[in-house]
Amino acid sequence: MRLIPTSRRGTLWRFAGGALIVVLFTATATAVAGLLQFKQLATEIGGSPPIVHPRVVIPQPGQPQTILILGSDRRARQPLNQSHSDTIILVRLNASSSTINVISVPRDLQVSIPLPNGGVQTAKINEAYPDGGPNLVVKTLQTNVFPGLKVNHIIDITFAGFKDLVDAIGCVYTDVDRRYYNQNIGTADTNYSSINIPAGYQKLCDENALAYVRYRHTDTDIVRSARQQDFIRDAKDQYGQSRLIANRDKLLTIFGKHTQTDPDLHHIDGLINLFNLVAFSDGHAIREVHFPADLQACPPPAPCYVTSDPVSEARAFRSFMAVIKSGSPSTPPAVPAGVRAARRAPAAGLERDVADGKAQAAALSRIAIPVYYPKMIVGSTSYMPVTPGEYPRAYEIHDPQGVPHPSYRMVIAFNASMGQFYGVQGTTWRQAPILSSPQEIRIVGGKQLELHFDGRKLRLVAWRTARGVYWVSNTLSLDLSNQQMLGLAASLTRAR
Repeated sequence: MRLIPTSRRGTLWRFAGGALIVVLFTATATAVAGLLQFKQLATEIGGSPPIVHPRVVIPQPGQPQTILILGSDRRARQPLNQSHSDTIILVRLNASSSTINVISVPRDLQVSIPLPNGGVQTAKINEAYPDGGPNLVVKTLQTNVFPGLKVNHIIDITFAGFKDLVDAIGCVYTDVDRRYYNQNIGTADTNYSSINIPAGYQKLCDENALAYVRYRHTDTDIVRSARQQDFIRDAKDQYGQSRLIANRDKLLTIFGKHTQTDPDLHHIDGLINLFNLVAFSDGHAIREVHFPADLQACPPPAPCYVTSDPVSEARAFRSFMAVIKSGSPSTPPAVPAGVRAARRAPAAGLERDVADGKAQAAALSRIAIPVYYPKMIVGSTSYMPVTPGEYPRAYEIHDPQGVPHPSYRMVIAFNASMGQFYGVQGTTWRQAPILSSPQEIRIVGGKQLELHFDGRKLRLVAWRTARGVYWVSNTLSLDLSNQQMLGLAASLTRAR
């Protein structure tokens, strides 16, 4: 378990998520605005020196591209060896695919970093950045993780832009899996960034958004990466083209000010080549490819490594490079293919737990929405203990028009020490953005369920009544099977 010092060296996401949002969505606005916007962005990026001799392969116009996005804490005039890269994200853009494929490489992945003198250093992959900058990160990925990787562009987002970016695009509604809390009082076990974000679907702004995506105290690299990618997906889904065009100048300024790239993106032709491809991908879903990471025990003072085997890495890389056709067997259909029925709720891996569910519901007795709890939960898991004001949580969600909607959240620990929690959400806000695009409708246990997938895994299953909408959220790392998710949702029962 690692503590985050109060200095910003520990910022996890840096502004890589923000970079991804800007790269994906500035394209359409700049294409609409014309050549002057590309000139502006080239000027903004030109304020930082390009990466010297980048390990990139410049693509021909229209070809698929792989972009490496790094989140680093490098500051102006700071030596490279005092910088760190806590985020390594690869993005695959292909106009022939219905998805934008994204994979996050854990910062703690154990690798052999190739050194300039011909030797190697066994260390975490985030140590490649201070040893040799973005180029050594690329080389380390190619020699250790993905031998067939060819990077077309490198985008290194430096220290100071995430909060500005969130301010510019507005707040983001996101599904917070549990309470994130720390009050820094200077003791050894609290000496990391203060945070106080309760559980439940809610709007995150400013410092709260930054605190949420950078949190790295009581979970793992795998969970943190999944949380970051959830936030990226939510921001992408909620940030419309009209708002993008209205704010394009501010976004371009923020992006250029805090970004270092390969030289090709300092020129208009290179930007047009990339952004034309992104424009074709504007309506494509973000598809997260999970990195096959294994967490290793790390008794002090041993470092906390993440490991992976070459066969699993090769499989993940093939999935990352895959072209996903709309409606192909590799993914659920892009639109509901009709209503499918199952005779009874699947119960694999579930066990009956009515008493604890009733106790959770009883703690919500004053809320202005019917309360439903699952009769079944995953075996060997348990509800977070009833704690007034924390678990279960009764609250209101305010929609973009400021209308309050009574809501509640029950949180169930799958593996609390690893930061893995799943939960049940109820709200009267029937148009919540997270529910806008179900990929399948299925009847299970007599309930018409709305299914939301991440690849082949269910991340959310929703069910509507006349007075509200309810959903079961998978853990951030998608640990629950599809059958378990369906069984949980089908077992939802109203408290009397």
